Amino acid sequence: MFELPAHLPSELVPLSWLIGVWEGSGVLDYTIGDESVTREFGQRISFSHDGLPHLNYNSYTWLEPAPGTTDEPTPLVTETGYWRLHRSQGEGDPGPGLIPGLGDRPYASAEEVETLRNPDGGFDIEVTLVHPGGVAELYLGQVKGARIDLVTDAVLHTSGAKPYTAATRLYGLVEKHLLWAWDIAALGQDLRTHASGRLARAE
Repeated sequence: MFELPAHLPSELVPLSWLIGVWEGSGVLDYTIGDESVTREFGQRISFSHDGLPHLNYNSYTWLEPAPGTTDEPTPLVTETGYWRLHRSQGEGDPGPGLIPGLGDRPYASAEEVETLRNPDGGFDIEVTLVHPGGVAELYLGQVKGARIDLVTDAVLHTSGAKPYTAATRLYGLVEKHLLWAWDIAALGQDLRTHASGRLARAE
């Protein structure tokens, strides 16, 4: 049974079911022109908090060996970022830079957090992800119960990054497993199926 971590900021309660380390596998299935790439991969995801009103996120993936071979798993990609409820930053929030907040932090109680609930009954969220290949993504979406829907609001990339223009992500807690799906528009293609995974909490 999952228990809320101690000292969890009230703003993170709607996202608290994500907290922990998840491990499992998934399938990469992406079509480029007439060619389709299909591979199995392993994944380890960590969601943690440090007392601030956001979740820290890290993902590490690796390609599983091709069937019938004795190859070792091959490191694939990593990504890191932050997940939080969408709201305006106030005087009580730290930043920009290292500027401390002034006065009490806002939304410190469950009652205050409830005022952020949207007309659909969920909470609007922001997710910022960074990839080591020169791409940064800003997602907007909502968490409603144990389901999260995300759509890119902006994608930034360096001049040397591979073409990547948009994405959607879906996360859900189903029978104690974290299921996710990721569609991308990349390499000159429109938005299409990219990858999905099924993860369980690591002991």
